Amino acid sequence: MSTRTLAEWLSYLEQLHPNAIDMGLDRCEEVARRLGLSRPAKQVVTVSGTNGKGSTCAFVAALVRSQGLKVGVYSSPHLLRYNERVQIDGAEADDAALCAAFEAVDAARGEITLTYFEMGTLAAFWLFGRAALDVAVLEVGLGGRLDAVNIVDADIALISSIGLDHAEWLGDTRESVAAEKAGIFRPGQRAVCGDLDPPAVLIDIAQEKGTELLRRGADYEVTIGSDSWQWRGVTGTGEPLSLHALPMFDLPMENAGLALQAYALLGYPWVPEQISAALANTRMHGRLERHLLERDGQRFSLLLDVGHNPHAAAYLAERLNARALTGGRLAVFGLLADKDLEGVLAPLLPVVHEWGVAPLPTARTRPAETLKAALDASSATATVYPDVRTALDAQYQKARTGDEIIVLGSFYCVAEALEWLAER
Repeated sequence: MSTRTLAEWLSYLEQLHPNAIDMGLDRCEEVARRLGLSRPAKQVVTVSGTNGKGSTCAFVAALVRSQGLKVGVYSSPHLLRYNERVQIDGAEADDAALCAAFEAVDAARGEITLTYFEMGTLAAFWLFGRAALDVAVLEVGLGGRLDAVNIVDADIALISSIGLDHAEWLGDTRESVAAEKAGIFRPGQRAVCGDLDPPAVLIDIAQEKGTELLRRGADYEVTIGSDSWQWRGVTGTGEPLSLHALPMFDLPMENAGLALQAYALLGYPWVPEQISAALANTRMHGRLERHLLERDGQRFSLLLDVGHNPHAAAYLAERLNARALTGGRLAVFGLLADKDLEGVLAPLLPVVHEWGVAPLPTARTRPAETLKAALDASSATATVYPDVRTALDAQYQKARTGDEIIVLGSFYCVAEALEWLAER
């Protein structure tokens, strides 16, 4: 039995490899072989994408669990606890289970160095292999082709969206990003793409590999109205399916539609009432997560969103524009240094009235003064604060009835806000 605590294991994992990221599958595959790891579940769904991976995973898991089946979800990063990354049947793995898994992987790796993410991925697979899962839903950490998750051959590979992020690893064009994400495709299996305009290279790779690719707008459709949305798709045998008058919710309906097509291909019972309820009840921390607050008789809302690239910022702005607001919007904003600052700000400038900017609690943060300079150049109102909590305190004191505080730009930013909220 492990003598390390989970915190001690995580600290140890950070020291194992000289680089935080080391793309490639050979090391993971060898350690998995030594551990005797095969498939983590009877059926496996792998999810890649620039944005929307987390909510797509959550929707797929909710749909499968609605049939009383056992589901494991592996996702990253976490917000408050590492345990969030490994869920079995809707419950986070406890410290003891994670410690046992890390100990098993560490013993098996021998002389092989693994990154923090690779150790975590193999530990999750080790736990899944012992849980007798019906379905494992695996979120790709970065790209697809060389990500540790890709050591598993998925029955269905999902790509939620294709945008620019992590250019140093995936390239600076949508074509290069699409090629990396298509690395999760497998011969003779199915893939589903939720991007309405995927680069041609994605389609070419599917054809070269012999992967059946279903595309949004061609093979399945999501139609969003003012007070409900509709879905049309196909079963694994090509039979048409549809759902009408589905309820609206804050998480992206586009990602719910992608999950629906994956669920239809898995071949489980199709009961519209169960499906609708499973989708509507799906929740995720930090993705358009709304809370109602009150201070001195003033009632206002707090919205948390981890979006940190232009595509995510544009989607957030679209949702904000669609929501009536009687007051103003006060932002709490932090961003990592490797993110596209101008691209993130551009869609949000018209919908945010006042900005509180702060450094993130990591050496990778972009200085708050740099954020303010960019906002000043756009004639936006911005104030620098020493940290996210101070910025949130300030916006909280300013907010009046009908206002909305938005915390955005990073998982670090939203994690600070969740802790701040928990204290209240």
